[in-house]
Amino acid sequence: MQDLPRPVAPARLVAIPRLAAGGRWRVEAMRSLSEPLLLWFTRGQGRITVAGLTRGYTQHNVVFIPAGVMHGFEVGPQVFGTAVFFGRDSGAVLPAEPLHMRIRENQAQVELNLLIEAVGRELDSTAPGHDRAARHHLGLMGVWLERQVARAAPETARPDAGRRLVARFSGLLEREFRSGAGVADYARALGVTPTHLSRCCRQTCGRSASDLLHDRVLFEARRLLSETDLPVKQIAGDLGFTSASYFTRAFQHQTGKTPTAFRRGA
Repeated sequence: MQDLPRPVAPARLVAIPRLAAGGRWRVEAMRSLSEPLLLWFTRGQGRITVAGLTRGYTQHNVVFIPAGVMHGFEVGPQVFGTAVFFGRDSGAVLPAEPLHMRIRENQAQVELNLLIEAVGRELDSTAPGHDRAARHHLGLMGVWLERQVARAAPETARPDAGRRLVARFSGLLEREFRSGAGVADYARALGVTPTHLSRCCRQTCGRSASDLLHDRVLFEARRLLSETDLPVKQIAGDLGFTSASYFTRAFQHQTGKTPTAFRRGA
């Protein structure tokens, strides 16, 4: 499968409310990034879904999402914090699995805030070596994450079979969502029935397997329509639709707009 266009991704900091600029779909829809992401929530609350598991978040929660892991989260009017995008070549040693932790110790909160400020200062600087300095601070953020994991109480129970299945489904979905495969195809590949797969998805994230599939495809469609000049017919084919007209009907049913109208608005 040919890789579809994606912008270059240098390290950067973005205020969490600004992630939804251009539409809440940019944060709420299931999708993955080609770079690691750390979310530091300092105010407000909501729900976040990472690798098929939905949990609530509140202030002083840190969520780390490795590259390629599907996720989506709510951003209400009272939510604030910082998103740290590590870029594709930061060189930082980072966790291989997603993390969601509440940082209770004031000192640890201060340490993370100082690291974020240091990264931002270097990214905004024109002084010699500012890019290297930013990468070093991002590396220290990886050390900070490692130490927080070490301080956290160890989990005595493994995730149950349902959560493991949904995590496998979300990983497979992220790799194959452009193929045009349906829920039955994913269930067959995972060795379960479509009914069982959807039941487990509803238990872990409150949504069916088909909801997650449609959400992922719809996010990519919106991204390509708003960020590229690819013809609608090519986007339809790249996302596994049998025809441009079928893609248009499906897109309009989900969004209330045709692909062309959405592109004009974006």
